[in-house]
Amino acid sequence: MPESRPPLELQGVSLADLQKLIEERRLPPVDRWQPEKCGHSGMRIGRDGTWHHEGRPIGRPAMVRLFSTVLRREPDGTHVLVTPVEKLEIDVDATAFRAVELHSEGTGRQRKIALRLDSGDAVILGPGHPLKVFDTELGPSPRVLVRHGLEAELSRTVYYELAELALAEKNNPVGVWSNGEFYRLEPTE
Repeated sequence: MPESRPPLELQGVSLADLQKLIEERRLPPVDRWQPEKCGHSGMRIGRDGTWHHEGRPIGRPAMVRLFSTVLRREPDGTHVLVTPVEKLEIDVDATAFRAVELHSEGTGRQRKIALRLDSGDAVILGPGHPLKVFDTELGPSPRVLVRHGLEAELSRTVYYELAELALAEKNNPVGVWSNGEFYRLEPTE
């Protein structure tokens, strides 16, 4: 059954209303499902966020949104699609999601920052969704924790928007506040 919920939008929505919309989205309890591993799904999420099945891009956004709701990351770092009766591995080139849009309200320590994901979901940076910048062979990789160990890598545009906010506020070290937490915009490891 295809995903029927529309993607969340950031434009024209206050962050308080967005938080309510996020809380109303009931996702499957994949963290409670523990079936035996059944094999590989034949699927891969490319570095650019494109989902593939048997080497071909999946062209239906609603299908990708549906698959994204049953995705989780295992303690060993592998990604799986999970239902109550089966668990199938899925290859992920970088991160499961991409943060493709930013919306900010407030300034300084009172700021709240929302990120729209390419899966149609959204998160608000804060204690449950921290931001961390990793140093990779391709350069800095800013990532936000989404759910069940899954991360979203920030698009270059979103990362630059965060940098502009940080520089405008002259934070030292360079970083941003969101939901009472401070996030550095440079690798810390």
